[in-house]
Amino acid sequence: LITGPNMAGKSTFIRQVALITLMAQVGSGVPAKACRLSLVDRIFSRVGAGDELARGNSTFMVEMNETANILNNCTPASLIVLDEIGRGTSTYDGLSIAWSVIEHLHGTGENGPKTLFATHYHELTQLSESLSRLRNFSVAVKEWNDEIIFVRQVTPGASERSFGIQVARLAGLPDSVVGRAKEILAGLETGDLAADISTVGKTAVIQSKPLPGEPINDQAKEEEEEKSLGNKKRRRKPEKNDPSQLELF
Repeated sequence: LITGPNMAGKSTFIRQVALITLMAQVGSGVPAKACRLSLVDRIFSRVGAGDELARGNSTFMVEMNETANILNNCTPASLIVLDEIGRGTSTYDGLSIAWSVIEHLHGTGENGPKTLFATHYHELTQLSESLSRLRNFSVAVKEWNDEIIFVRQVTPGASERSFGIQVARLAGLPDSVVGRAKEILAGLETGDLAADISTVGKTAVIQSKPLPGEPINDQAKEEEEEKSLGNKKRRRKPEKNDPSQLELF
């Protein structure tokens, strides 16, 4: 399981391993002073992101189709490279799928297929405590004055952060956007997201409407009663012989 910041080289590393394995197994030279590897019966890869407009498949559907093909056809002697499985959907759905895929591959055969799994879901690193053959590696970086320096080294252990905001700054996002992103990130990390959302636009307050069958809080209940009462007043029938009153529909 390989974690690390964006642009650090996770995807490049796992693709490199697949290419070197293929080159060595067909008898070609490899870009290294020495190379030690095991023979594999197949090489499977799920990298990149793109849709298939002609077939009507979204980016996430393409990702799931390719992942399904791997899980249904790999053997314990296969080599698999997976790049950020689950990123094409919501956070919890994506994390759940990635987690399940790792457990499935770990349980395939006595040793399972050799797998390189690059991800930004840092929660997955905890699986090393329950899956005996899973090992955590990370692509190392150095921090300097709130900036990151890529050192292009794969080291044992998990990465604690993705440094996405620092990479966004490198890409040239306005300072105001980067600064606001830091504020939002701090709110997410401390669990104050709801309070933070209520300040969007300085005066706007975002409130969710209860779903059918969901309990209504006191404030929403009062608003609903006031609305109902207002509707009744507007629909009140006129008194007899009172031409000043009209019935509204």
